[in-house]
Amino acid sequence: MKTKIIMQLDHYSSKFSKKIFPIILVSDSVSHAANIGSLFRAADSFGIPHLILGGNAVELGRKFTKASRATEQSISFEQTENTLKKIKDLKSKNYLIVGLEITDKSLKISDLILPKNSKIVLVIGNEKHGISTPILEICNHIVHIEMYGQNSSMNVIQATSIALYEFTKKLTQ
Repeated sequence: MKTKIIMQLDHYSSKFSKKIFPIILVSDSVSHAANIGSLFRAADSFGIPHLILGGNAVELGRKFTKASRATEQSISFEQTENTLKKIKDLKSKNYLIVGLEITDKSLKISDLILPKNSKIVLVIGNEKHGISTPILEICNHIVHIEMYGQNSSMNVIQATSIALYEFTKKLTQ
């Protein structure tokens, strides 16, 4: 019996096709440099063209660079201290504002219907406090990821990656 050799692919040899989605990722005060670096990496992986880093500016040093793996060079981004104002501005430009948070009014992310031609803002929150109440109040939808263990939350990057996977899957169906 012959042994079949399986070769792991890298970003140069994979057959994934590049695609850009009409999604802007907004962080509401994500504050750890490694998490911000990972946001860039997740955004790049899912074809997200723009990131808005809201809240106080975070020093983007060694931990950021290690986590981002140079994806900050291919994703446009901006920093804003007034995240609420920025989101209101995007909402006035007909973006659908979706917050990723577990609340008494949130719906399962799998139940969210995204119209094919919609422009979307996905808002994620601070590692400890989540999305601020004023921002939650202006969201068109608040969604959560169904969890089945004892914990009621997960790391912001893990949750963001799951949400981006769900959104891009919905937009390609």
